[in-house]
Amino acid sequence: MDLKNVGEAREFEERALDNLGGGNDNNNTESGVLLRADTIDFKTWDVQLEKHLNRAWPRNTEARTKPEDWEIDLAKLDIKNAIAHGTYGTVYRGVYDAQDVAVKVLEWGEDGITTAEESDALQTSFRQEVAVWHKLDHPNVTKFVGASIGTANLKLPSEGAFAASFNSLPSRACCVVVEYVPSGTLKKLLIKNSKKKLGFKIVVQLALDLARGLSYLHSMKIVHRDVKAENMLLDANRALKIADFGVARVEAQNPRDMTGNTGTLGYMAPEVLDGKPYNRKCDVYSFGICLWEIYCCSTPYPNLSFADVSAAVVQQNLRPEIPRCCPAPFANIMRRCWDAKPENRPEMDEVVALLEAVDTSKGGGMIPDDEASGCFCFRPSRGP
Repeated sequence: MDLKNVGEAREFEERALDNLGGGNDNNNTESGVLLRADTIDFKTWDVQLEKHLNRAWPRNTEARTKPEDWEIDLAKLDIKNAIAHGTYGTVYRGVYDAQDVAVKVLEWGEDGITTAEESDALQTSFRQEVAVWHKLDHPNVTKFVGASIGTANLKLPSEGAFAASFNSLPSRACCVVVEYVPSGTLKKLLIKNSKKKLGFKIVVQLALDLARGLSYLHSMKIVHRDVKAENMLLDANRALKIADFGVARVEAQNPRDMTGNTGTLGYMAPEVLDGKPYNRKCDVYSFGICLWEIYCCSTPYPNLSFADVSAAVVQQNLRPEIPRCCPAPFANIMRRCWDAKPENRPEMDEVVALLEAVDTSKGGGMIPDDEASGCFCFRPSRGP
């Protein structure tokens, strides 16, 4: 309820009491107005109060119900099946206006366990993600379709592993609807090719897609802050699209306004791990780690704990080991991107130009596991 309107209603009641008091000093005391109940015309009082409230409420009701420019008509959204499930929500495949979409349903946390602060953080994260995503338009960024706060008109799936929990969500959930990207995450592709590795042309193509997407985001003053293989999707033509803007934000004018450990272990820049101010160059660092991961089809620092990685990256300049078979121009891009000093890292538009200049005609891909015996430098270069 609007507190201003409550205050207006109370003022009306007080004026009504004053009027009903009839100015009779015999009925007044120091503590307020005293009235005989049998002298009050409650029917007239109720009518007058209702008229007053009807004048006050419509203006605010209209303001509250006015849709945001990103809000969609949930009656047109048909949820099909769950494709991923996380701590705070589920991703579903669905159809909106005859278009295949992915629907990220975020629960408000009204489960009796989540604290009010955590619930507020979820809501803030949702609005933040939508505010960032709905302004973007680039072939290497997942296309935003729309979003909704509340799920009262959502068509629910009647079957499936998550149907029971999903059917309980309408009063405490919201959703983000984006284009459906059919071939899964970049991480899934890398795991699939962990032994045989990717051809160098494919490596450079994926790196270019990611670099172009990040360059676009940075041109829009947006820092993704969680660049990693799990947040990159691949379409049917293996084109890469950046997804998941849950922790993205518009870059602050003052880097000191952007602090805190935001991101994923292994990809986080030293300044982020160390709790220092940072800017878009933290994305460049994460991109450098992604380059290594795409080339090697492996996970950085798989056997180190969070504490070990944090300390080693910040204090000992720990970085993934670049294989000897990696072409020098590509390896140099990695090193420049993950430089310890943010000011030494290139801007993403420069990275795009450097990658476009990489020669893939002679191969240069990572040596597959079943061929990687002996010293890499004596192995023939792998073709595209």
